[in-house]
Amino acid sequence: MLQARQLSVEVGGRLTLEEASFVVRAGDKVGLVGRNGAGKTSLFKVLGGEAPAYDGQVSIQGQLGFLSQDPRKLKEATDSTGLAYVLSGKGLDEAAQRVEKLRLAMEEDPSERAIHRFAKAEEAFASAGGYAAESEVRSLVAGLGLTADRIDLPIDVLSGGERRRVELARILFAGSEVLLLDEPTNHLDSDAKAWLMGFLRSYRGALLVISHDLDLLDEAITRVLHLDEGQIHEYKGTYSQYRTARAADEIRLGRLADRQQAEIKRLSTLADSMRGQTAKRARVAKSLDKRASRLTATAVSGPTSHERKYRVKFPTPPASGRIVLEVTDVAKSYGGPPVFTDVSFAVERGQRLLIMGLNGAGKTSLLRILAGQSSASAGSYRTGLNVSPGYYAQEHEGIRPGVPVLDHMRSSSPIAERELRALLGMFGLYGDIAFQDASTLSGGEKTKLALAQLVAGNHNLLLLDEPTNNLDPPSRTAIGSALADWPGTMIVVSHDAEFVTELAPDRVLLMPDGTEDAWSDDLLDLVAMA
Repeated sequence: MLQARQLSVEVGGRLTLEEASFVVRAGDKVGLVGRNGAGKTSLFKVLGGEAPAYDGQVSIQGQLGFLSQDPRKLKEATDSTGLAYVLSGKGLDEAAQRVEKLRLAMEEDPSERAIHRFAKAEEAFASAGGYAAESEVRSLVAGLGLTADRIDLPIDVLSGGERRRVELARILFAGSEVLLLDEPTNHLDSDAKAWLMGFLRSYRGALLVISHDLDLLDEAITRVLHLDEGQIHEYKGTYSQYRTARAADEIRLGRLADRQQAEIKRLSTLADSMRGQTAKRARVAKSLDKRASRLTATAVSGPTSHERKYRVKFPTPPASGRIVLEVTDVAKSYGGPPVFTDVSFAVERGQRLLIMGLNGAGKTSLLRILAGQSSASAGSYRTGLNVSPGYYAQEHEGIRPGVPVLDHMRSSSPIAERELRALLGMFGLYGDIAFQDASTLSGGEKTKLALAQLVAGNHNLLLLDEPTNNLDPPSRTAIGSALADWPGTMIVVSHDAEFVTELAPDRVLLMPDGTEDAWSDDLLDLVAMA
């Protein structure tokens, strides 16, 4: 069970939650919803013990499993495999590593002492349920879409999507009584999402989840906590039922607020008409003033829509040569078998190339090479005349802890502060957020900041790695429309079928083979699976 009592949360000097109390009991499946920047992720960090509360208390009965939105939170060790890391959820990783180390030692020196040490370690591992656990882990990660050959690799050679799945697998394997899952379907294909929804439906512990995946919210939860303007409002039922109930509440609150404001105005106007007259009327005016003050103090506010609409517009890019990018026989390896080899293609001005492939096929690795963030193991690439590439990294590597939002914008463009703040506002990052530590932003706000930096940089080649992850539906729509209307050149990785449809790519590159072909809508069904 998880319980919050009079909990307040502060982010960047502003309270995103004020004196909220709620309980999530065993068997409860609760969705935490609200617009980007409302404070959902910050609340999760407090509940998960990663950040202190401004005020109030959090109590948790049982073991806690917390999936952070930030993939860099993975406690990775370069010499640890994905399998060992998942096993560490139940403390079996060190025992598994000891068995393997002693097995190798026994093969080199098959002495009686070496055999005895191996047998003793293996017996201890087996009695702790180690071999059964390994089978369980392999079944679990397969459900999440991670192939058997990838789970045996060191964590540091896995892609961002694969590391995210490994972290999720570790949390689910641990068997925690309380789960906090922040955007658990990020990087999951359609089959893995379906598997996860089935797992969560049958989960018997206390579940609190943040997600912009409406299918997950509809199928796996039974209660909604709506966070807006520092307040939490509770609704029973699925996300669709919450939307219906919330819409009715907004109509009711709007009408009540209008009636109250009309009454406050009537009382104040009547009091003003009696001032300066007889003593009796002055006393009546004073009484009316008190009634108006009491009503003002208890008046409700009209509803604040969490689907704030805004329009994003990318500026017309500077002209470039006809050939924007040429890639020749590029390969990438991380010390083991190559991730991909002999990838060659060319992109012309104004073209949109979609990179597709299963997790681990090298999509992000290829983008990082083209962005100059990583070196190719073989082959080469060159940009054309007057080409200015801009890179959006799915793990927000360019967002530096301790550096304010506005300073990130300054590092992207020399334009005036007023224009930089106008760009932030275009992405819904208003007011004092400009001076906030960028690392304290929500995942959706980090996405908006990174995209705002691309706009400020005025690039004509965009390298985009999952640009719609972490965005709420209104933000996804606004940014998707802006990119669809932009006339520059794009190379994109995305699992978002709706975004890909709007983007209307010209060509597709299938990884790891490097096969290039014309885009066809027949491939759309593979987008969410790739």
